[in-house]
Amino acid sequence: MSHITADTSGVFVIACTPFDENGAIDATSIDSMVDFYYEKGADGLTILGMMGEAPKLTQAESIEVTRRTLARSAGKPVVVGVSAPGLAAIGELTKAVMDIGAAGVMVAPPSSLRTDDQIVTYYRNVVETIGTDVPIVLQDFPLATGVQISSKTLGVIFEAHPSIVMLKHEDWPGLQKVADLRAAEAKGRRRVSILCGNAGVFLPEEMQRGADGAMTGFAYPEMMVGVCKLSNEGRHEEAHDLFDAYLPLMRYEQQPGLGLAVRKYVLAKRGAIASATQRRPGAALNAAAVAEVERLIARQEKKLGALN
Repeated sequence: MSHITADTSGVFVIACTPFDENGAIDATSIDSMVDFYYEKGADGLTILGMMGEAPKLTQAESIEVTRRTLARSAGKPVVVGVSAPGLAAIGELTKAVMDIGAAGVMVAPPSSLRTDDQIVTYYRNVVETIGTDVPIVLQDFPLATGVQISSKTLGVIFEAHPSIVMLKHEDWPGLQKVADLRAAEAKGRRRVSILCGNAGVFLPEEMQRGADGAMTGFAYPEMMVGVCKLSNEGRHEEAHDLFDAYLPLMRYEQQPGLGLAVRKYVLAKRGAIASATQRRPGAALNAAAVAEVERLIARQEKKLGALN
């Protein structure tokens, strides 16, 4: 299994963790989900992130989900989320997943960090804990973590730690951050890969600002693959046209507390997983929400038909 690098690009889908109706991990659905993502054009996967309900898994379950995903990925790169309140847990899970073939690990800052110095110190401690040979994705998602990391502070961290090879960019608003990071690289700072999250709702603009691709869990990965490809070819109007067809459903996903339920419902509908069940505590779509999602999907298919 190859490691991610500062030149990694493309679409790394943030994968959900499939559960059966009783809340047990559904190993068969892990296989079908992995197949689904790659069939839709994904270049790699990221597992055990926030969408993967990682805090609801035991350490042993996290390792088993990783093992199963890696086995099914047949050599394609898989990044594993290892964020945890304490460094000991991060170090233990990192060693386990890297030993079985992960391409790198993703670490979000804990919500207790408040100052630039604290943030810089935290990532120094992470690197010291897991070793400089492990490729790291720094997840910058202040809407979820409450931790604001400026472009300047990111630059300090990147310069100090070459093993941090990728930024998962999820700041909002954050387009200027992408531009600022690329501008600093043009002036001589080392390059990092930038893959973008936030459900892909700013993907066309992020690509034009210099992002390398997407790392998010929208249940239509083919949209992200298509937008990235068209953007890289300079066909920006076509990229926006494709993106626009999916935007209403992406908007619907942005409702706090409901996004994962929508994604799992759509993934189950598309045959990627057997059940939309979340491990408790977790929301489910009621009949009215299901009807709304179905209507949005129908309208999406109509728009795509017009594009073709």
